[in-house]
Amino acid sequence: MRHRRIGKKFGRNPSHQRALLRNLAIALILTERDKEDFLEEEKAPKTPGRIVTTLPKAKELRPFIEKLITKAVKAQDSMKKAEALACKAEKRSAEWKEWRDGDGWREWVAASAPALAARRAVYAKLNNREAVALLFNKIAPRYVGRPGGYTRILKLATPRLGDAGKQALIEFVAQDDFRNKKEVSSIPVEVTE
Repeated sequence: MRHRRIGKKFGRNPSHQRALLRNLAIALILTERDKEDFLEEEKAPKTPGRIVTTLPKAKELRPFIEKLITKAVKAQDSMKKAEALACKAEKRSAEWKEWRDGDGWREWVAASAPALAARRAVYAKLNNREAVALLFNKIAPRYVGRPGGYTRILKLATPRLGDAGKQALIEFVAQDDFRNKKEVSSIPVEVTE
């Protein structure tokens, strides 16, 4: 019996399950690359930040990827503090050596430590440097003011050919999609008393 066991097995052993989620997460993150970064531009996704997979896999991927994004979002503050404290001079110059030997370097190290720890934790899950860099530099800054819900799952109407598996899109929520503003009626309403 599988009492209190979280997650689906997908007919795989635990290491294969982790590899499946890791590869799906990397595939989703890498769709955010620029078209020029793909080896062949025609292989670039039509819509960045979206992949098609089966519905159960998408449901398992969602909490996995959202926890990684949350770590990256929380690290954004320390990244900004460290960037402000960093030395602007060229490396190994006299000014840089003076900064390196003084208190400025110690402050920079203390400010950048949480971001570095978060990067290492995310890298331990993904094991892909390019995906980690995209996550921290491109994806996470979009969601700084958002408390969660970075992805959405859309069920597709047509089943997969071959085994008729239910298909779904999993995609990052666009920046404009989470503005919680009330729609204002375009027709003026007069109040009578």
